[in-house]
Amino acid sequence: MKILFAIQGTGNGHISRAREIVPLLQQYGELDLLVSGTEAEVSLPHPLKYQKHGFSFVFGKRGGVDKWATYKLMNLPQLWKDVHSLPLKQYDLIINDFEPVSAWACRVQKLPSVSLSHQCSFVSPKTPRPNKWNYAEWLFDYYSPTTYHVGFHFERYADFIHTPVIRSDIRRLQPQNLGHYTVYLPAYDDKTLIRYLSQVKSVQWQVFSKRQKTPYQTGNVQVLPISNEGFNTSMANCEGLLTGGGFEGPAEALYLQKKVLMIPMKGQYEQQCNALAASRMGVPVVEEINPYFANHLNRWIEDDKQIQVDFPDETAAIVDKLVKQYARSQAVWA
Repeated sequence: MKILFAIQGTGNGHISRAREIVPLLQQYGELDLLVSGTEAEVSLPHPLKYQKHGFSFVFGKRGGVDKWATYKLMNLPQLWKDVHSLPLKQYDLIINDFEPVSAWACRVQKLPSVSLSHQCSFVSPKTPRPNKWNYAEWLFDYYSPTTYHVGFHFERYADFIHTPVIRSDIRRLQPQNLGHYTVYLPAYDDKTLIRYLSQVKSVQWQVFSKRQKTPYQTGNVQVLPISNEGFNTSMANCEGLLTGGGFEGPAEALYLQKKVLMIPMKGQYEQQCNALAASRMGVPVVEEINPYFANHLNRWIEDDKQIQVDFPDETAAIVDKLVKQYARSQAVWA
């Protein structure tokens, strides 16, 4: 069997989850990997068959998307070319983690594909989102359209939605509390974070920055370049994680029984949805970093409430069911 696994390369969550899923898929046949996007710092330890420019947004420095940089990065002619030139009919199974090139190529070639992603959980109207409709709902429908859906979220909002993929690297950790706080807020620049975090002098902060290649320290704030191993170690030994409105990072921190404070990116609807879902579990959410931010941090640090989650290790079983149900040799593809 030939399988294509196409992965979104914007942010680190998709790549991190793929590191867990790729070895499982390799057990079922010949696996090719496609990655599109430009904003991930974490790489796959596997060779890529296809590397595409894709359609990505660029993290800003003030809590949102850098719209101008995103526009300059956009290359619609290349996207059109990639969609219409990607050879997919050789594959018996095409799996997609919110990756647009392969999804639209499947549409063009009239081939079915299967979402294996967090984003496809929003196919269900039961998945939490703000009451006010947002045009970004169209992105869930049309950015990476697929035929079938296998989703992940904080809770099982529908039959096709599973709890988060917690990587084996995380499950093997022996967490402890060394007192520091881990920070991953890629939509804010280091200077902004240092200015506000340094106001809370009672704790040490370990900030993982997409803008730094070498570590440095300012007062009680340590700034570190992003690495998979370094971040895992920091999070395993921290008291809490201060992060954006992503999915994988907060899920792994909650699994490790760490406190979490989320600041969803401005204008990023998916992160707003994730933050709402997490808040219903008891995770505190701050809308933005502003002059009152230190007060929010102090309240969070003083709060000892622990959120209990149940994220069983079901990834192998999910992949096995997906392959057996949706491989082209099965009747469902007919």
